[in-house]
Amino acid sequence: MASPYRAIFESPGTRAFSVAGFLGRMPLSMMGIGIVTMISQVTGRYGLAGALAAALAISAAVLGPLVSRYVDRYGQRRVLRPVTLVSLAGGAGLLLSVSFGLPDWTLFVFTAVIGCVPSLGAMTRARWAAIYEGRSGMLHTAYAWESIVDEVCFIFGPIISIGLSTVWFPEAGPLIAGIFLAIGVFWLTGQTATEPKPRPQEEHTGGSALRSPGLQVLALTFIAMGAVFGAVDVVTVAFAEERGAKAAASLVLAVYALGSCLAGAVFGMLRPKGEASRRWLVGVAAMAVSMIPLLLAGNLPLLAVALFVAGMSIAPTMVTTMALVEVHVPRAKLTEGMTWTGTGLAIGVALGSSAAGWVVDSSGAAAGYVVPVVSGAAAVVIGLLGYRRLSRSAPTREGQRERDAEEREQEDGQQQPVA
Repeated sequence: MASPYRAIFESPGTRAFSVAGFLGRMPLSMMGIGIVTMISQVTGRYGLAGALAAALAISAAVLGPLVSRYVDRYGQRRVLRPVTLVSLAGGAGLLLSVSFGLPDWTLFVFTAVIGCVPSLGAMTRARWAAIYEGRSGMLHTAYAWESIVDEVCFIFGPIISIGLSTVWFPEAGPLIAGIFLAIGVFWLTGQTATEPKPRPQEEHTGGSALRSPGLQVLALTFIAMGAVFGAVDVVTVAFAEERGAKAAASLVLAVYALGSCLAGAVFGMLRPKGEASRRWLVGVAAMAVSMIPLLLAGNLPLLAVALFVAGMSIAPTMVTTMALVEVHVPRAKLTEGMTWTGTGLAIGVALGSSAAGWVVDSSGAAAGYVVPVVSGAAAVVIGLLGYRRLSRSAPTREGQRERDAEEREQEDGQQQPVA
């Protein structure tokens, strides 16, 4: 492990909650694509599969920030354990409905219940923020590490989910995703030493964190970015199936995540200078442009190469997003603020997967890649229109302290003798 990453794990308990968070986040990459694979295996209806993935994303988008708001008020352990049990009950109902061929409406009901699954990425990032508060250099590396963990989940999650559902039995992918969720959440919430303490009640005034103009821009842009991700998932599965290699979709999607993972690892070892808002906008634009070659990929190897390059803009953009959330959201609402970006992604995934499923059913898989291209362009437009809010909004006191701390870290580094 490179030295910047080794340094963030010197604090006690960081390794344990990072591993727990990794396990608990596996369903993020497994459940949606697992549902798509399961339904397409059982019914052959990609429209229904995409609609159910959209229902899951919408439910998570609605319930996720509410769960995180309660976490900010009452703590992770008190909130996450009961809502996880509810989510697992919804997952069990969905699998039974598919197994027994129950009506479509039952599938949507149970899928919506699954959506109360907690955002484990926001929970682990909140722990890093509490441990390294005021040390922006360490937090930059910690957030980069979290993006790497996200991408590792997306490398292995689809492989496990699609592979199990195609080789073992259709319900296997979502089933294993639920097991990962239970292990991760209960292990994470058992680690009370690193759990962020709820802020005083008087700091929870002023309504939702989404009232921040800067956070609004981030969340809206992430809706368009989520549409990119949701569409790529659905279309890639259909693209591989049309070429008689449906199971290979998991490998192609893993290459997509690998590109992001490698870029995030390098980005975490850097100390970028200049305005974070400008870096963020460049990352969004790069992601949008990288979607265009997908329209030209005529086979799976070319598609894998195009997706690898496209993935390289994801993790750096996500890392910069978390830095911007800290600047624009009060500390007492940090978990909720981080969850809102995930909510934007979830809404986008819902729109993108649903639109992509409809296009695939009507025009074929190759035409489906128009959806991520259009979505990427929309992300750039939203980012440009909201750029002034991100760059000029008054920062929170915590954000100002972190910038001051970064300057001190740079000064200390210049004063230290070279070994």
